Amino acid sequence: MNIVLLTPGTGSYHCGVCMRDNALAKELIRLGHRAVMLPMYLPLTLDESAATPETPIFFGGVSTYLREKIPFLRRMPRWLDRLLSARPLLKLLAGKAARTGGPEVAEMTISMLRGEQGNQASEIEELIKWLRVAFDGQKPDAVWLSTALQAGLARRIRAELGVPVIGFLQGEDSFLDGLGPLSAQTWKLLAERMRDATAWVAPSRYYAELMARRLGWRADDFRVIPNGVAIPDPLPRDTQPSIGYLARFVPGKGIGHLVEAFILLHREMPDVRLRCAGSMTDGDAKYVETLKARLREAGCADAVEWRPNVTLAEKQAFLAGVTVFSVPATYSEAFGMYVIEALAAGTPVVLPELSAFPEIVQASGGGVLFAPGQSDRAFAENLAAALTTLLREPAKCRALGEAGRVAAMREFSMTRLAERLVELTASCAPR
Repeated sequence: MNIVLLTPGTGSYHCGVCMRDNALAKELIRLGHRAVMLPMYLPLTLDESAATPETPIFFGGVSTYLREKIPFLRRMPRWLDRLLSARPLLKLLAGKAARTGGPEVAEMTISMLRGEQGNQASEIEELIKWLRVAFDGQKPDAVWLSTALQAGLARRIRAELGVPVIGFLQGEDSFLDGLGPLSAQTWKLLAERMRDATAWVAPSRYYAELMARRLGWRADDFRVIPNGVAIPDPLPRDTQPSIGYLARFVPGKGIGHLVEAFILLHREMPDVRLRCAGSMTDGDAKYVETLKARLREAGCADAVEWRPNVTLAEKQAFLAGVTVFSVPATYSEAFGMYVIEALAAGTPVVLPELSAFPEIVQASGGGVLFAPGQSDRAFAENLAAALTTLLREPAKCRALGEAGRVAAMREFSMTRLAERLVELTASCAPR
């Protein structure tokens, strides 16, 4: 099967969606399919080599912005678009783009969702021209959209190419809710334009039900297929007890709560270390400095390690080396790739009883849940108690880690994800 994956790039920091799509494209190729990963907006920033590094960037961030703001540039000549979408220029501007969000991108989000009726309509036609000959002069058998925010592309792709368009949900609700006064309008438009795709895949039953409520759909309108990761070979573990965190260094991922829990835990277990890894932008670094100041105030800064923007090999060694793992995210986490990455490394997880976490823990048997409580203080205390209990039971830690790794190989591997998605796509092909 010939498949194109359309993936928005971040340009300057590691993005879980980009890394998942890249690993997925590599796995499709390994399984004998032909897969092309096509970046949008900005270059991809990955933790390993790109599956298809020579592909062009469509909807380059600069030209897309200019089309939105300057009407006469909405049909800019192709040579100018190529110039503005050159990778060096986009890389140069990517740091600023990483800090852009909220209401200031609301109008552009709406325009992209309007698709052929939006201000970037001419770029959609260029994309379709490229897709027609993507595979040695042949069109793809299917196009996969990395996020629902790309739904505006589906109508024209299906009309012109006649192939299935499969889309993925990736936690769009928090982005849409942050768009300010235009948020409600964007939700309404999204519900309409998502109907143009052939099928939508949610990574968890929790998120399918949440998005169904927000969109006015039925939960059964989504196919639930959990995410997958590459399963690494077993790696040695550190003998010193430690708690691992691997996610972006932002408040919503719960890193602040974990720091507070560690301060409480450290008083009783001073030999335990907190090891934090994950993606970090310049803006995130400012937040991390406040956490470091809090740790210094509590007298345990020397027991905490910070490792931003690790490579895939470094990440796998990191996850295998920690004793327990926790990313106590407090927002509506659609899945949590970091959870199955930890399980694949044989490391048990400690997570709040929120969002998609109960589904993963129940399906894997690889961790424990704690009650979030009614306040930030209660959240930190309950997390500290759950971590302390597990760290004091090494045999239980090992058993949960082993169960999690077996479950990851069975249900959450990249191979299993690729197979399920290919099966779904084949079932959607025109007869």
